Amino acid sequence: MVGLGLPAFGAALAVIGASYGISKIGGAAMDAIARQPEAAKNVQMSMIISCALIEGVALFGVVVALLQG
Repeated sequence: MVGLGLPAFGAALAVIGASYGISKIGGAAMDAIARQPEAAKNVQMSMIISCALIEGVALFGVVVALLQG
């Protein structure tokens, strides 16, 4: 496909941003569980919900970026 460069770059930025956000959430969750193991269930549930919301926004960003091409 000719002209897919800029939308593909936008989609890549959305994916990179989402992966960075999820990695930050995962690291913070592991720190929280290490500090307070009895709260692991609550931390895990919050982490899963946050990751799902980030993935949804990233998917929306990828679709919008690719539809622009």
